[in-house]
Amino acid sequence: MRMDEFTSLVTDLANNISNNMEFFKSALIKKPTLVYYKLNELSNFVGSRYNVKLEIHFPNSNKIYNTDDYGKENLSIIIDKFRKVFPIPREQIKQEAANLFKNAMVIDGYMYEGKEGVKIVFDDQVKSRIEILPGSVHLWVRIDEDVEKFCNWLMRYVYTDRLYNKK
Repeated sequence: MRMDEFTSLVTDLANNISNNMEFFKSALIKKPTLVYYKLNELSNFVGSRYNVKLEIHFPNSNKIYNTDDYGKENLSIIIDKFRKVFPIPREQIKQEAANLFKNAMVIDGYMYEGKEGVKIVFDDQVKSRIEILPGSVHLWVRIDEDVEKFCNWLMRYVYTDRLYNKK
């Protein structure tokens, strides 16, 4: 297992996006929906190489016109959507997040029907957030060095078993 697997994943995604940027920019004018589908086709391809489902989201539909942001924010990594509990204590995840993100509130999230989760809400204009579930992580935030470091930690300590349960 690679130590910085999230870094490899987003670098791989960025390279694939870059290789298709000419298409994205030309198709965007007349067919933004096609661009959306092509981006997610690429993200699925990249994710499959890491035994995850990787998705790119556009919570604000106008963001699709910001080609420079593709793959740098609003990503979901799904490992096992049916998993309800973390393989390590939830408090350990919260502590790691609190140590790394000083400008954020780290709270329990999605605590119902035997499920658990953690939410990191950043103190910024748009209330960026990271939602960590036992089987997925959702990055509604720009991926900076700290987010990358945290996600590498998650891949190493929370989502390790996906390497042994190849789909």
